[in-house]
Amino acid sequence: MTDIAGERGPRVSVLMPTYGHAAFVRRAIESLCAQTLTNWELVVIDDGSPDETGDLIAAYRDDERIRYERWDRNRGLGAALNRALTLAGGPLIAYLPSDDVYYGDHLATLVDLLGRELGAVLAYSGVRHHYNRQAEGQIEGEPLQLVQVVHRRTEARWLERDELVTDDLDRMFWDRLRPHGTFVGTGRVTCEWVDHPGQRHKILREPEGGINPYRVRYGVETPIRMQTTVGNRIDEVERYRRFRERPDTPKAPDGLTILLVGELAYNADRVLALEERGHELYGLWMPDPYWYNAVGPLPFGHVRDLPREGWREAVRRLKPDVIYAQLNWQAVPFAHEVLRGNPGVPFVWHFKEGPFICLEKGTWRQLVELQACSDGQIYSSPEMRDWFDTVVPGLAANGHSLVLDGDLPKRDWFEQAQSPLLSDSDGEPHTVVPGRPIGLHAHTVGELAAAGVHLHFYGDFTQGQWKAWIEKARGLAPSHLHLHPQVDQENWVREFSRYDAGWLHFVRSENGGDLRRANWDDLNLPARMATLAVAGVPLLQRENRGAAVATQTLVRNLDLGLFFDSMEELGSQIRDRGRMLGLRENVWRQRGIFTYDHHVDRLVAFLREVITGASAR
Repeated sequence: MTDIAGERGPRVSVLMPTYGHAAFVRRAIESLCAQTLTNWELVVIDDGSPDETGDLIAAYRDDERIRYERWDRNRGLGAALNRALTLAGGPLIAYLPSDDVYYGDHLATLVDLLGRELGAVLAYSGVRHHYNRQAEGQIEGEPLQLVQVVHRRTEARWLERDELVTDDLDRMFWDRLRPHGTFVGTGRVTCEWVDHPGQRHKILREPEGGINPYRVRYGVETPIRMQTTVGNRIDEVERYRRFRERPDTPKAPDGLTILLVGELAYNADRVLALEERGHELYGLWMPDPYWYNAVGPLPFGHVRDLPREGWREAVRRLKPDVIYAQLNWQAVPFAHEVLRGNPGVPFVWHFKEGPFICLEKGTWRQLVELQACSDGQIYSSPEMRDWFDTVVPGLAANGHSLVLDGDLPKRDWFEQAQSPLLSDSDGEPHTVVPGRPIGLHAHTVGELAAAGVHLHFYGDFTQGQWKAWIEKARGLAPSHLHLHPQVDQENWVREFSRYDAGWLHFVRSENGGDLRRANWDDLNLPARMATLAVAGVPLLQRENRGAAVATQTLVRNLDLGLFFDSMEELGSQIRDRGRMLGLRENVWRQRGIFTYDHHVDRLVAFLREVITGASAR
C-alpha cells in the first residue's frame, strides 16, 4: 500500500512536538517526506525552543501538508501533543518526535495493519534503538515509543504537566486508548528511537536526570509533580504549599540582601529560615544540575532568581550585601565563575561535599581558588576545616571561617511526636538505614541476624541499585532484613523513631589521626545524620578511636550513639535498655542542633562579619 486515493483531507496526521532539537529536526522531517504513503499532514508544535528550530522548519513551509505553531514558553510534552491533536485533521494519528526517524514504509505498513485489524485502535512497529539494537515491537523495559505508533483518533487526551510529569507513556496516554480496542504490531522495524543525551526520558530519570535537570532543561517555573518509571513520586505542589502561599516576610531594618549562588542540594527549603528573619533572598543557579542539586525557580518560593545570561549586570543592579555560594562539587565551576566575575560583592563559599571528586573531575584548581580567594569560608565539619588547612595553610586562622553542615533540614518538618519502638512489641532490637547501606556488607547483615538484630533498609530507588546485595543478604538473614519505600521529610519523625538505632556509614578509618591521610568518609557528616537525629534515633558507627573522623567526634562529644567493632558487640550494647533509653532521650533533647534554623543567627552574624571585613579591606 502506498496511498489511499480519493480521500478528502489527510489520511494520517503526524504530530511533532519539538523543543531545542534544531540539530535533529530536518532529519526527522526529511524522513517523513520520504514516506511511500504521501497522504499525510505534519502538525509541528514548537514548545518554546530556545534555538533556531523555527528557522529550520521555515524551509519546509511551502509544503501545504506542514503546519507550524510556536509557543513563547515551554508547556510540556502533554500540552504540546494535546494542542497538535486539536489541530489535526486526519482520522489516524501518528507521532514523529523531532529527534526520531521514520524509514520509508513506516506509515504505510502501520496504516495497512489498522485497515485490516478493524478491532484494533493502535498499531505499532518494530524500532531501532540505542544506535544499533532492534526490537520487533515494544522495547524491553520501555513503554511503546511515540515514533513507532499510529492509532485511531479518539476523545482521549494526553496527561499534562500540571497533572504529572512522567516518562511513562502508558500512564500519559496509551492506557487511555486501551478501552477503545486492541494494540497490534507489524513485527517490522520501520523507525528509529534515536539515542542521545537530550532525550526526554533521560532528562527525567534519576540518576542521569531527575527533577532538577528537568526544571532547568525546560525552564519550568512552577512546582512539579513527578513520578518516573525508576523513581519515587515527588509532589512539590503539596509538600511546599504552606511555604509558597504565605506572604513574604517584610525585610527587617537591618536585613541583608543575600544572593544564593550555585545549588542548595538536599533540604533546600532550609534557606527560608533566613527569609523568615527578614533577609531578602535571590538566586543565581548552576546550569547543569544533578537530580539532587536543588536549583531555582525554587518550589517553595520567597527566593527571586537572577538571569544566568547577563548575570554580572544583574548582580550590579541588585547590589546584594553578600554572595553566599554553595554547596557540592558539581557547583564548583559555576561558583568559581561568579567568584572571578564578581563585581566587588563580599563572597562566602560554603562547601559540603567532594574535595576528592574535584581532584578526580579536574576542578581542583577552581576549588582551591574558591577557598583561597573568597572573603569567608564555611566548612561542613571541623575535620573538613582542618583538612583544608593542609591545602591552603593558615586560611582557617584568618577569622573568616565558620563550621556549619550545609544539608541540615528545616525545623518545620519535625513537629510530630515519636512513635512507639518496634522492640517494645517483639523484644528484638531493630535498626534502620535510610539510603545506601554503606559499609554494611551482606555478610554483616548475616552477623546482625546471628546477634538477633534486625536491619530495616529504606529507599526503593536505592534498593533497585542494590539488588545483588539484597538477594545475598536475604539469603543470609531471611527474617532480619526488611525493605521499605522512601520516606520524605514530613514523615521522618513518625517513621524512623520506631527504631532503636540508626546506621551512619559503617567504615573503618585508616588515617590514624593524620588528616593528610583522611578520605571523604573521615571528613563527612552524612545527610542521614540529621534525618535520624531529628527523630531521636541513637546513631551507630564503627569504633575508630585514635582516628580523625567527623561523625565520631560529634557523636562522642554529644553522647548520641554507640561505637563497636563487631555485630556481636553491637548486639550486647543495644540490649542494654537503660543505656539505650538514655541515648534516645539525649538525642531527642539535642535534635534541634541538627536543624538549619538552630544555626541561622550564627550564620547571619558570620555573614555580617565577612561584609564588614571585606569593606575594611
